[in-house]
Amino acid sequence: VETNFPGGNACGLSVGDRDGVAEVAFTPDPHGGPEALWFHLRVVRDGPHPGAGQPVRLVLRHPDNMLGGTEPATLRPVLARDGADWERLGRGEVEELPDGRLQVVWKVHAPDTALEFAVCYPYGLSQLAALVHDTRHYWRLGTIGVSQGGRGIARLANDAGAPGGPRPGLYLLARQHSGETPGSWVLDGFLRWVAEHPDLSPLVWTVPFANVDGVEQGDYGKDNFPYDLNRAWGDPPMRHETHVIMRDLDRWKARCRPRLALDFHAPGACEADGMYTFIPNPAKMPLESKDAERWAGIIGGALSPDFTAPRTNRIAYYASRWNTPNFTTYCFAALGVPALTLEVPYALCGDGVLTRERYREAGERLAAAVCRAALEGTA
Repeated sequence: VETNFPGGNACGLSVGDRDGVAEVAFTPDPHGGPEALWFHLRVVRDGPHPGAGQPVRLVLRHPDNMLGGTEPATLRPVLARDGADWERLGRGEVEELPDGRLQVVWKVHAPDTALEFAVCYPYGLSQLAALVHDTRHYWRLGTIGVSQGGRGIARLANDAGAPGGPRPGLYLLARQHSGETPGSWVLDGFLRWVAEHPDLSPLVWTVPFANVDGVEQGDYGKDNFPYDLNRAWGDPPMRHETHVIMRDLDRWKARCRPRLALDFHAPGACEADGMYTFIPNPAKMPLESKDAERWAGIIGGALSPDFTAPRTNRIAYYASRWNTPNFTTYCFAALGVPALTLEVPYALCGDGVLTRERYREAGERLAAAVCRAALEGTA
């Protein structure tokens, strides 16, 4: 079993035999943080094997220790055989051990050489390169600084803007929590729509991998030490990545008429009722929450009913290990720019299964509505 590739993550590994069927068991690796969710591993044969083509049991141990792992039957991982394209698996079998521990089992056919298994479709630097290529280099790719690990922080822009420029502007952010790839696939669809409709689009700047170290290392990223990136937006900032993106936000704000900052996330592993937005608490930020509600209504209308949760607009009351500001609070308080968080499930919107095409469709619908509202000033 291999995890030594970009985005690789698994631990507690065992390879064995159960009643004549090969079995690979694992659990997500928290990588030094308090939360675990992301996993991505490869199972490789080291030579010809008479069992090729026979079933293999993939066993996810300790699903209840994953963030949001209380209903493991809703998990729908993805699988790639022998380098072929990814496919979404169905519901796994939840097994209860004699002492009450749970595990989830998917039985798949073994490939000739290797299979790849992940909690959701991976999205990393190669997928970003494909986006830039497929959009005929419409997006200008550059770096705005480096991560705490010394990796370049990429930013895409459809135009440089100009000081005091009148063009409406959007700023898009993803992967503050580095394992939340569903948000990346929706952002991918958003950016593809913009590239196909340049005359209908405002100035768009986007940082697709805020936590690029975690993306490359296979971290999950929520509440990871030394500081959750989405809780590091105080004065002074508590992460170098946050400092870098703050400076880029200043540049963006000075070169357009800022309309909205949108942060793409994914929720707990087992949430399956659809996409939703987080808006500021009206008791603490009454004027800001009204601005956010208007944008949330536009987003919910664009995604409804195929992609939205029954309760589309939500206020985050969950406990955090840090009480410093998050990205949306910073945008409102320090920049005076409306900001929202969009939460995108890992597998399901109700009974609907989320494929890459469906994620992109959601992004395209989102882009059409948000860009129109930004240009018309209707939010």
